Amino acid sequence: MSVDEPKPEEKTDESKLLEVKVDGPKVETKAPVLKPEAKTDESKPEVKAVEPKSDAKINPPKEQTNASKPKPDVRNTIIFILAIIGILAGLIGAYIFGIQRKAQPPVFTPVSNPYTSGIYANGMVESYQPSGENINIFPEVSGPITKVLAQEGEQVSAGTLLFTIDDSIQKATVELARANLKVDQDQYAKDLASWNLDPKSISQDVLDTAKDTVAQGTAALKAARALLEKYYVKAPISGIVLTVNAALGSYVSSQGNYDTYTELFDPLVVMGGPQEYLEVRCYVDEILVSRLPTAYHVKAQMSITGTNIKIPLEFVRVEPYISPKIELSNEKQEQVDLRVLPVIFRFEKKDAPVYPGQMVDVYIGSNDAATDNNNTATN
Repeated sequence: MSVDEPKPEEKTDESKLLEVKVDGPKVETKAPVLKPEAKTDESKPEVKAVEPKSDAKINPPKEQTNASKPKPDVRNTIIFILAIIGILAGLIGAYIFGIQRKAQPPVFTPVSNPYTSGIYANGMVESYQPSGENINIFPEVSGPITKVLAQEGEQVSAGTLLFTIDDSIQKATVELARANLKVDQDQYAKDLASWNLDPKSISQDVLDTAKDTVAQGTAALKAARALLEKYYVKAPISGIVLTVNAALGSYVSSQGNYDTYTELFDPLVVMGGPQEYLEVRCYVDEILVSRLPTAYHVKAQMSITGTNIKIPLEFVRVEPYISPKIELSNEKQEQVDLRVLPVIFRFEKKDAPVYPGQMVDVYIGSNDAATDNNNTATN
């Protein structure tokens, strides 16, 4: 027997009939007989199921009939309920957000123009000076500060000592000048005594030179003492100390005190005049300069930002030079494209809650009704 031919026992087992049990007539399915030409690599023959006849009546069991009935879909019910809830929430939200709420009243009345043709200007409060701005005090010598006697807000009189700078070297210079003067005076005294005893003992030129040397020594001592006074910085006028930018032990120069935050030099002390009156430096835009009333008809009103306080202003002067608007940083490096004309007003401080350096709103108008109407017609 060859190896390629299948065994007869295998053929008998594979040729069994497949029976399909159905509640009805039984259908026999015959497996196809393998031909001798079949390949050995096919271990199992293909089995084709014989479909039952169409006229066979199949009666399904009762359990399958009950299972085929449709059950209620729970998911559709949940989706329907959620849709209704979403619609109700949308309607309620639309009603709530559609309610018009009244705007809250402002904390203070906004600044308004009190004049029919007034012009607006930014203002900065300063101490009142007959001319110029606040007084900036710089030392004339360099060295570390040894004493700080000034305090912010302190009323001082002219000549009051504000702070001192280390003067140990200059004191030695004064002592040296004093010693040299003593030598010159002694020499001149000897030459003069010799001249008085015998005019021929020394020449007139030697006596004159000794006298001139004494004069030079006196002047040198005077200059050394004057320079020593520069190490004691005093108040130039009577007024109030607005700010002190120097601390004990800090090094200062003639340029002032170096601020490590701004990387600029600040004055050691800033002083202002007496606080009975304060002035407001207004910066009028160059476009509005043509509408500025004349000095005899000008009037102004200041409004303190954040309050309802309005203070009438008294005209003082106009600085007739239009310059870049750099009042915020006082630096020429500030990038601005606006030039302004400074106009100075003053007001009595009394109990007004304003301080030098504060920004205020100023409206400038005219107290002449005819001029005011002309400006309105021109505009």
